[in-house]
Amino acid sequence: MRVLLLTEREIEPLLSMPEVMGAVESAFTEKGLGFVQMPPKIYLSYTKYNGDLRTMPSYLERLGVSAVKVVNAHPDNPAKFGLPTVMATIILIDPQNGAPLAIMDGTRITAMRTGAAGGLAAKYLARKDSKVVGLVGAGTQARTQLEALLAVFGRLDLVKVWSRKEESREKFSSEMKTACEGMADIVPVEKVEDAVRDVDILVTTTPSRSPIVMDKWVATGTHITCIGADAPGKEELDPAILKRAKIVVDDWEQASHSGEINVPLAKGIISKGDVWGDICELAAGKKAGRASGDEVTVFTSTGLAVQDAVTAKLAYDKAVQRKIGRWVELF
Repeated sequence: MRVLLLTEREIEPLLSMPEVMGAVESAFTEKGLGFVQMPPKIYLSYTKYNGDLRTMPSYLERLGVSAVKVVNAHPDNPAKFGLPTVMATIILIDPQNGAPLAIMDGTRITAMRTGAAGGLAAKYLARKDSKVVGLVGAGTQARTQLEALLAVFGRLDLVKVWSRKEESREKFSSEMKTACEGMADIVPVEKVEDAVRDVDILVTTTPSRSPIVMDKWVATGTHITCIGADAPGKEELDPAILKRAKIVVDDWEQASHSGEINVPLAKGIISKGDVWGDICELAAGKKAGRASGDEVTVFTSTGLAVQDAVTAKLAYDKAVQRKIGRWVELF
């Protein structure tokens, strides 16, 4: 029995953001309609090494797509080992017989499908005339989030980017100006506040464990996508923002455990009743997104296994069609 092996370098040219967004939206819809099996992430904590490992299985029943992803988060990796903070491996499964179809690098897939979720959240929750974006964090995820926002809005007037390290935000600005081909004016800023004030959309992608975005900086009508809080104890937003916002999660069980809402929930600042719904309900048409121009909306993304499964299947189908990768005998 043959299994296809795919590296990150081989996967990268197979995936475009509009296609990934289409696949992820279909996964959200399937989950919202109840045709998905997806237990919450299973965590291993490597406290000694400031890292963790998550296992993420899923099965989209009507689409016939199933996969398991193993993914880490080690913030010290770039400095200590010259490795990415996040690395992932995905096994794509044939649900008919349980056999592996492919074993593939999931790092690029993780970045793309997370960016796609942020773009879809903006599609449902941001004002349609949004033109100014603030980015808090300037890593890989900031790049794919911006790519997805450009896929949704076509062109942005201004993108303000902040990161703790000046060199990171300068590098991001320089590289993305080239990558965006004149679709956005990208400007590095020195303070978090500068990235937050007077924006239509704010995206946070830091590993912070205490609020760095303050309520007084956030104007009415702002949409915020929170990516960084993906483990217990992480938070990027002043909880006062959540108290006045329409909150949308990707999955209640995961978000309450490890998303942007996990700390305020644990402290009793907010409750489950303060959460409007999940993005899968929005995709399935069960709940509405933005209701007025004055709403502050917050999407807290923890990352769903179904996003990985459909994106992996997209890459696999294209790889088979284009004869990319190597087939190996496992059994």
